[in-house]
Amino acid sequence: MRHALIFAAGLGERMRPLTDHTPKPLLPVGGKPLIVWHLEKLAAIDVHYVVINTSHLAEQFPDTLGDGSRWGLRIRYAYEGPTPLETGGGMLNALGLLGPEPFIVINGDVWTDADFAALPSEPRGLAHLLMVDNPAQHPHGDFRLDDEGLLHDDDAPPRLTYSGLGVFRRELLDDWREVIGHTADLDAQPPAFKLKPLLLRAMAQEKLSGSHHRGAWTDVGTPQRLNELDARLRSAS
Repeated sequence: MRHALIFAAGLGERMRPLTDHTPKPLLPVGGKPLIVWHLEKLAAIDVHYVVINTSHLAEQFPDTLGDGSRWGLRIRYAYEGPTPLETGGGMLNALGLLGPEPFIVINGDVWTDADFAALPSEPRGLAHLLMVDNPAQHPHGDFRLDDEGLLHDDDAPPRLTYSGLGVFRRELLDDWREVIGHTADLDAQPPAFKLKPLLLRAMAQEKLSGSHHRGAWTDVGTPQRLNELDARLRSAS
């Protein structure tokens, strides 16, 4: 598993005014841009090729990160245009830059102490999601993780929250038009659509696995959470 995709195309609307001039994944936390924490961890597990999807203030990513050589990485940028393509459209747009093997996917606006090396190199199904305890801003979680490591979309406890970190097979996007249906403009080039319907299909086929990370994790969705994470990381250094 030598490839990774980092979602970094969001508009960062809840982070304004911080994101008026800086994309959220490039905001500093603990002394370096948030996305650099991911790049360092990817390099540490011998991932060599990283695709970063961009939209808002896209030019700042290559200006800040370059070609990735300082981390021993090769970075390619998948520009989505002025309007982000959402998670499904963003992944589809980046597939041409990714290899045929499973790849790591990371949301550029999260931070975690999870061990990337513990992620499976070959998901047993179409994807493997790292789940975390539900944060205060998302108390009902996303999916249920059963004792066999499969994920389900039902109301039975315990429901956990998707961390924004996982391993995906490109086959998850097979027949995406049939799954997305009327929920997206299928003729748009490139199309914009959410990944969740495809995850739900995989769950129904028992092809979506997960694991529970009980360590530190932050969805850096507000200036307050950014400041809290920054203070915590600086105090620990």
